[in-house]
Amino acid sequence: MVWFETILVVLTLLTGVVWLADKLFLAKRRRAKGGLLDEEPVLVDYSRAFFPVLAVVLVLRSFIAEPYKIPSSSMMPNLLIGDFILVNKFSYGLRLPITNQKFLALGEPARGDVVVFKPPHDPENNWIKRVIGLPGDRIGFHGDTVYLNGQPLKYQTLGPYEGTGGTTEAPGATLLREDLPGRPHTILESVGVPPPGGGEGDWIVPPGRYFVMGDNRDNSLDGRFWDYHFLPEENLRGKAFLIWLNCEGWVCKNGFDASRIGNGIE
Repeated sequence: MVWFETILVVLTLLTGVVWLADKLFLAKRRRAKGGLLDEEPVLVDYSRAFFPVLAVVLVLRSFIAEPYKIPSSSMMPNLLIGDFILVNKFSYGLRLPITNQKFLALGEPARGDVVVFKPPHDPENNWIKRVIGLPGDRIGFHGDTVYLNGQPLKYQTLGPYEGTGGTTEAPGATLLREDLPGRPHTILESVGVPPPGGGEGDWIVPPGRYFVMGDNRDNSLDGRFWDYHFLPEENLRGKAFLIWLNCEGWVCKNGFDASRIGNGIE
C-alpha cells in the first residue's frame, strides 16, 4: 500500500537525519559542555536504534523482494486466497519508493510472467495477473480461447478442479493446462458461466504496454474488461516468484497449509 511505503520512507529519513545530526554536531556539543554520552535525548536514542533497522527494511522492500498477500481468487488455481508471496523487485529494473519511477533498467516482463502492478484505475492498491501479450502482440479472446498473433492456444483438460486445503472458491470449475509459448500453466474455467461483460475481443498491444489476464478466467477483472485494456510498463511493481506462507484470514480460520510453503510460482 502507498501509505505504508510513504510512512516507511518518512520514518527512515527522519531517524537518519536525527542520528546524523547528533553524530556530527549534537554529541560534540554535549562533550564540550562536559555531558556524558549516555545522557543523549530520547529522540536521538530512538533514532540511533531504529534507523539501521528501517533502512535495511526499506532497501530490501524497495529493491530486493517485497511480500504481498493474495486477497482474491482471480489467480486460482496457481495462487489461492491467503497465499503470502514474494515479489522480485529488480527483475524489471530498480524503481524509487513511492513514485515507482525506474532509475535503472534491468529487464522486461516475459510472456507468462506473474506480475504485481498498480492499475491506473486503482493506483492505491496492488493487483496480480499473468502477462499474456507483449508489445506488438495481437491478442484475441473468443469462446474461452486465447488467440496469440492469430493462432489459438492449445488446451489440455485435466479434469474437475478439486481445490486445495480450505479452498472453496471455484465449485464445479474445470482445470486445464494452457500452452502459452514459453510458459505453459494451469487455468480454471467455470463451464456455463460466462465472464462478467463477456470479455471477448481482439487487441494489439501498444509499445510500452502489456496485456494481462487472471488464471481464473471466469472470475478475473483483467485487461479484457478495462477501458484501456493494457498495463503500462511504468505501473509494474515486480515479478512474483515464491509462496512463503498460506494463511487465509488474519486469524488463520482454516489453519496453515504447509504444503504450499516454498512453492515456486509457475
